[in-house]
Amino acid sequence: MTRAISAGVDGSPESLAAADWAAREATIRGVPLRLVHAWLWQPLDVPVVQDREAQVMSANAVVHEAETHVLGRYPGVSVTGEVVPEVPVSALLGEAEKSDMLVLGSRGHGALMGFLLGSYGQQVIAAATTPVVSVRNRDKGMPGADTGEVVVGQQGTPEDSEPVLRFAFEAAAARGASVRAVRAWSLPPFFAYTPESMRLVDEAGGLVPFEEKALREALMPWRERFPSVAVTEHVEIGSPGQVLLWAASRAGLLVVGRRVRRSPVGTRIGSVAHAALHHAPCPVAVVPPA
Repeated sequence: MTRAISAGVDGSPESLAAADWAAREATIRGVPLRLVHAWLWQPLDVPVVQDREAQVMSANAVVHEAETHVLGRYPGVSVTGEVVPEVPVSALLGEAEKSDMLVLGSRGHGALMGFLLGSYGQQVIAAATTPVVSVRNRDKGMPGADTGEVVVGQQGTPEDSEPVLRFAFEAAAARGASVRAVRAWSLPPFFAYTPESMRLVDEAGGLVPFEEKALREALMPWRERFPSVAVTEHVEIGSPGQVLLWAASRAGLLVVGRRVRRSPVGTRIGSVAHAALHHAPCPVAVVPPA
């Protein structure tokens, strides 16, 4: 069974931008598109008039508007829309579970409000089992998703970065784009040097060649699997978030991994994903670990 690409919609311009991006992605990949709007009737314990039927009609209108929007631009896409009777986080996580990816607008005014600041979106990104793509509204002058290379951050071992590299190469192959693979590194503190780590560095000829070798080895199987995708290797000393943002300044898509940590003030998705979601000018795909 073909899995769909899903987009969360809430009637805002940002969510329509997400639906538009998802529709284009579904078109180039030849998969169905699902548009979902989370709405749950919750009567308020206050003496005001509450018209449930009117709210149902309003929720259905959100989905209908998004369907009309994407079919106007991508008439060939197979699209279905649904109002999901759940609270936003549960609805979106359930949708992500049965989709290849979930696409969200970065600053919705309804169910997705506060996406970049934590709230629903961060909860979804932290718990989703499939990639979540954050899309900004193109009307604000952001680069379009249909131009530019796919920039991907590579960290750790080839096994660590397998999910993000797979997503990046598949995305690049689908849109006929190139991949820029970025590995940022910094000098480790003195206590981090061990005889084994120093032996590996010495064998590579120094810290820079060591990092370059690590990136090259991580990319090797994906170059073989996607021979038509041109690849640029980018190794630079510095903060991973800052290096990635500079590399993605004119990208069509930025792909980063997710590092979920629990803290007393809530779930954190990792500094690199956090920086990308807040500051990248292009759509950002946050890919969960395998």
